[in-house]
Amino acid sequence: MMKLAGQTEGRQQWTDTSAAVTAVVEGTAGIGDARDAACGFMESLRVDHGIEVSSRAVGMVQLVVSELVTNARKHAPGPCVMTLEADGEAVTVTVWDSGTALPRILPPNPARVGQHGLEIVMAVSRSFEIHREPVGKRIRASVVLADDPGGDAAGRQPM
Repeated sequence: MMKLAGQTEGRQQWTDTSAAVTAVVEGTAGIGDARDAACGFMESLRVDHGIEVSSRAVGMVQLVVSELVTNARKHAPGPCVMTLEADGEAVTVTVWDSGTALPRILPPNPARVGQHGLEIVMAVSRSFEIHREPVGKRIRASVVLADDPGGDAAGRQPM
């Protein structure tokens, strides 16, 4: 089950410089609903607001949402809260859950079966953060909207 906040008559509320939608995700069925909400949010950026959104960005945001919400539902009790925010250049996916244990980010290992989710999220994101909260934790990843002409899928600039 998923409940959306920030919607009026089927549309997200927008400001001049940013857009956001928040959803409470409960149960494993809510993971698919969260992916669908991410896809709808990305489409509304493109169609309703004329923001350039590459098909790569749509897929990457859905992937990040899927990984972060799945981890929250798997490792923390109760529902989680997902927020998608766009600033015209990137979409930030934030997932809060009530679990106190911080996720372990394992080093890349092609021989390991499973547990590659956060490794993948970090690879496709421009930024990645984990914050302890008074209750639980908040994980945030940012995905650029337009394809990078330099070819970096995450939109990071060379140092």
